[in-house]
Amino acid sequence: MITSLRLLDFKNFADETLRVGPFTVVVGANASGKSNIRDAFRFLQGIGRGYTLAEIIGGKYGADGRGEWRPIRGAANEIIRFDQPAFALEIGLTLGNEKATYSIEVSPERFRTTGFRITYECLRMGQKEVYTKPRTPYEEIYIELDNGRRIDIKRDRPALTQLCESRQVGIRYRDRTRPVINALGSMRFLEPSLDRMREPTFPGANVLGDSGENLPTVLEGICSDAQHGEILASWVRELTPMDVRGLEFPPDPSGRVHLMLCEANGRKVSAYSASDGTLRFLVILAALFGKDSKEMYFFEELDNGIHPVRLHLLVDLIERQAEKGGIQVLTTTHAPTLLAAINDVTFENTSVVCRLEHNSDAIIRRVADLPNARELRKDQGLGRLHESGWMEDALFFTEDYDEAEDDS
Repeated sequence: MITSLRLLDFKNFADETLRVGPFTVVVGANASGKSNIRDAFRFLQGIGRGYTLAEIIGGKYGADGRGEWRPIRGAANEIIRFDQPAFALEIGLTLGNEKATYSIEVSPERFRTTGFRITYECLRMGQKEVYTKPRTPYEEIYIELDNGRRIDIKRDRPALTQLCESRQVGIRYRDRTRPVINALGSMRFLEPSLDRMREPTFPGANVLGDSGENLPTVLEGICSDAQHGEILASWVRELTPMDVRGLEFPPDPSGRVHLMLCEANGRKVSAYSASDGTLRFLVILAALFGKDSKEMYFFEELDNGIHPVRLHLLVDLIERQAEKGGIQVLTTTHAPTLLAAINDVTFENTSVVCRLEHNSDAIIRRVADLPNARELRKDQGLGRLHESGWMEDALFFTEDYDEAEDDS
């Protein structure tokens, strides 16, 4: 489970930390930096997938020219905060009963006009370092293990995945690094595309794509268990105005599987005719209940296309699934209705991102840490506080006051 993300000189964050829980909500105005948080998580996901720095930042393409991995958003030279020599990310995790921290610092290549290199890297389990890539002269590229041994590594790829694959070290180090790699690599960033969700898919394609690909076969896999199929149908009934009694998956002449929603009156609605909101619900349900569910899902604007009247049901579903453990959901939002629906646990893991007026840097603060936040939420509701701009006002007041104290 991911517990925190620290961003140092990454895009528009100087030194900020996001607290991460079972269900994490991030609010903030447009261009405040919410999407930059997503980019930081994607950078870490690229590490978990074993990519080089060039591939993580610039994209990875196959021999046919098709993209396997999309570049980090924005210009490559803008990933480091303006006029700074490097950026760093530090992620906190709980792995079983053990706490872990993985840190990486990246800077531009010193003697080249383009490219990046890793200047520092460290994995800690509890308070003990498993390995460290120290800051060294440019020519020296190695890591130091906790037993004092040095291992040479390649300069263009994080040591975390190199160590896991190395035959120079014992199984203990592979066992230490593999859970961290799995936690990073299993993050998913769902951006449902209506066209892709409506497409039929070939049997056996049971992994939900980031754009909603393979939705019919993923749902078919869930419904292969009658009890799970009924749970799925009951949530569709709750979340949509349709009186859905079940899902069917008829094949076409080519063998591809289609999605049909069967209503109580006998009417069958294909994915091509289903509403946009219904399909978005189905993608979220497929992510939460699918047999190939990942440990963490990131949604930008989870509320997009969802009717406000039913949004609280979706929030309740996510909170229930996250409470069971094994899955985390992080979303950005502008919707007061979503904020009004979250429970106390999610409230403690809700943060606001804001750019202060006097500079371009963004800050991240837990909403619960703002003055009188818990009392105001109880009296007025978090949705109303968000609509009124209270969060940003509270940040401007408290941050300016703190800076004035520092100056004095």
